[in-house]
Amino acid sequence: MRITRYDRLYSRRRFLDQAARGVFAAGVLAPLWDVLAATGSIEKAYPEELLSIDGYTRGKLKAGDVIDASNVELVKQLLTPVVYTQVATMGRKLKLAATTTDIMRLSPWEYLQATFSNRGKAQLDARGNVVTLEGKPWIGGNPFPDPKTAIELFAGLTLSWGRHDASMYATREYDVGASGEVQFEYESGWAELSPVARTVLEPRPYWNGHEDKLRYQCAFFTAPNSVRGTSFLNIWDYDQHRFPELYGYVPEFKRVRQFPTDQRFEPLVPGSALYLSDAWAAGDPLYTWGNYRITGRQPMLAAVSGGWNAEHPNWQHKTHGGPKGLTFWDTTVELVPEVILVEAEPVLFPRAPVGKKRVYFDARTQLPLAMVSFDRRGDVFRSFDAAFALYESGSKKIMDGAHPLWSWGHVHAYDLQSQRMTRLEQVREISGGHKSSANDPALYDNYLTRSALMRLGR
Repeated sequence: MRITRYDRLYSRRRFLDQAARGVFAAGVLAPLWDVLAATGSIEKAYPEELLSIDGYTRGKLKAGDVIDASNVELVKQLLTPVVYTQVATMGRKLKLAATTTDIMRLSPWEYLQATFSNRGKAQLDARGNVVTLEGKPWIGGNPFPDPKTAIELFAGLTLSWGRHDASMYATREYDVGASGEVQFEYESGWAELSPVARTVLEPRPYWNGHEDKLRYQCAFFTAPNSVRGTSFLNIWDYDQHRFPELYGYVPEFKRVRQFPTDQRFEPLVPGSALYLSDAWAAGDPLYTWGNYRITGRQPMLAAVSGGWNAEHPNWQHKTHGGPKGLTFWDTTVELVPEVILVEAEPVLFPRAPVGKKRVYFDARTQLPLAMVSFDRRGDVFRSFDAAFALYESGSKKIMDGAHPLWSWGHVHAYDLQSQRMTRLEQVREISGGHKSSANDPALYDNYLTRSALMRLGR
């Protein structure tokens, strides 16, 4: 008989007790980020039953096993309601991996180093924007690695989506209808650059003359021909009460136009189930949403380490499930010891179809693992879950400077009411020679200006 000092009921009681007392310090056995600063590992912050799926299920499941409809009840409490339904009734399967305990494998190296170095140096100013203790724009890493409020969680996420100073994601999109057939396919690029809080690109921590901007971000399409050349540029103000400037190039008009920036709940292309608002679960300025609140803490199964397919030359992933075997990516998940559930409501979008969203944050890294949104009636509306990875597999690796690249690998965006699934994957290269990369200073001139939109359109 195996005797454990701390069982999962102990952890559950601990989470519930802290929530009842309004205490939101991550970690069960010790404060998480104190442990991480001392050891770099999560092991001394959580009991054994939260460090392995074997321990959590008392041997009923282990790394290497596959979760499907026959055994999903064992881990129902570790999945979002939408993912549970997808496994139980739609043929989705999840492969189990061991829990990642080394914090440096869960985000970009320089971002985490800056988070450790700058811990305790952030505050919210009178307008609620993240600044240093001296009142300057933020200087790098997550400003609130041990957050106490929902605003702090979302502020850190909104400040830096991909956690690199600059990123280019070459992306393939597949839009699957309720019948299980792929109805639309797109190739697109997504570029983003941070002029503040820089940890790699020079000058650091600020790009001189751009300190009043939070982010430059561009989305453009290269295939099929019906959308090739269509592109959009978002320029974010550092003040999170202001909407970004939104410019677009539509090939039919052969010019760059400025678009209304508050229409963020519409797909960019036909067939897609993904909104601009959905980006990284924080696609809108922080204070265009409100009533932020922490609603719970729990362990969770999430795809934080197996999202890169090193075996395919273009990193493309295999699919399964649904009526035609095309609805879901093959996904590897692991037990995340603690996630923080945060809900928020749109306050500056009077016509938004979304009534609220619930985001599941990894307490170790504040990474958004999944999001479920609800319509204005309170019914479950849409869902997305993402897979991340250190791009290192055996002898194969993609380097980001001195360290292996960390990034997202694939995403499911599912509309429950229309039963449409949008699958996104990050690939090595798309049509036109656009390649995935990180921290390339040329991204600004290549993708993030209005003249760049014109070039992409041609």
